[in-house]
Amino acid sequence: MIKAVILAAGKGTRMKSDTPKVLHQIFSKPLLGYVLDNVKNIADESFVIVGHHAEEVTKFVEKHYNNAKTVLQTPQLGTGHAVSMVCPHLENFDGQVIILCGDTPLITEKTLKEFIEYHNKNNSDLTVMSTIFENPANYGRIIRESDNTLKCIVEEKDATPEQKLVKEVNAGIYCLNWAKVKPAFSQLTSNNAQGEYYLTDIIAWGKKNDLKVNAYILENSDEIYGINSRQNLAAATRIINERKLNSLMENGVTIVDPTSTWISEDTEIGSDTTVFPATYIEGKNKIGKNCKIGPCAHLRGDVEIADNCKIGNFVEVKKAKINHNTNAGHLSYIGDAELGSNVNIGAGTITANYDPISKVKSRTILKDNVKIGSNTVLVAPVEIGKGTNIGAGSVITKNITEWALALTRAPLRVIEKWVKH
Repeated sequence: MIKAVILAAGKGTRMKSDTPKVLHQIFSKPLLGYVLDNVKNIADESFVIVGHHAEEVTKFVEKHYNNAKTVLQTPQLGTGHAVSMVCPHLENFDGQVIILCGDTPLITEKTLKEFIEYHNKNNSDLTVMSTIFENPANYGRIIRESDNTLKCIVEEKDATPEQKLVKEVNAGIYCLNWAKVKPAFSQLTSNNAQGEYYLTDIIAWGKKNDLKVNAYILENSDEIYGINSRQNLAAATRIINERKLNSLMENGVTIVDPTSTWISEDTEIGSDTTVFPATYIEGKNKIGKNCKIGPCAHLRGDVEIADNCKIGNFVEVKKAKINHNTNAGHLSYIGDAELGSNVNIGAGTITANYDPISKVKSRTILKDNVKIGSNTVLVAPVEIGKGTNIGAGSVITKNITEWALALTRAPLRVIEKWVKH
């Protein structure tokens, strides 16, 4: 069995934000969500160590992850102290524990599996993940013995000038044989520049207690990129986006302009779909084959689009299911809606889904073969029957039966010579 411990108690002062660092978002998903998603198929249970804004982080975890729970660290006395908070929860546990940071959204499930395989293959008791940085400033240095085995990790603030020249750094991810390493957390000391209990000190403790300690070198150092500032957040977003776009193109999706297209990693797109420039797709979505998305389209999450559909320029879609051969070509908003097959949405169509007084969002349902004229407002909750046409410029406030024509249009008035008079 494998348990995960995710460190998420920090303040993130450089973010200069009232939002906890681990809840800052990339494509509408918090940083912590990326980490939890990448361990959910590896660990049967995750423990998220919370501190700063603990209630907000706990609310997010409880809402979205059934196999994760939060553990409060107070006061916050360092990373080693943070992990010690789970000791009561793992009193009789005899499996493996992986430790990660909640602000490293780029780590992948594939890498974590390879890391654990390395740990097992080498019969390790304790394995740390490392990587090589040409500019290793602010990272803990991996210090090896003369025979190249791992000796210890030295934090930047405690490193000697010689140690600071080392380019192999701590990636902040650990795999422990818990029963053997757990005693370390009651024996750590705070004899360092910060007066904190460092998680990195378990390496020296393991060596002292004759445990088998190894370091696994991660080749793609981007994966342990930590978020400490808004600049870091923007850089990580670009990396996640580039990774996603390359994956989509390798699987038969046309991205006309990768430099202006943004697609979340939780979006699935079928082959032979084309995504045009200046399109932004966030959240979790599923798009079928042979679709055309954009240019300048915005999908906001919880969107399902079947095959052979078109979501055109300046069309926004949210929490909607769109069946095959349906088109929304121009300047429309489709939210909290279900559209059938062979539906055509005219330019300027709006699903008015939100009641600002009751603060309730309602659904709009369009059955197969419905045709919506331009500049139409569909006031939810409303259902338009199969084959019905809605005249341009209409405001629809009640259900319409099948194969009808519905329109709400004031009579045209022409006052002759009015401008001259």
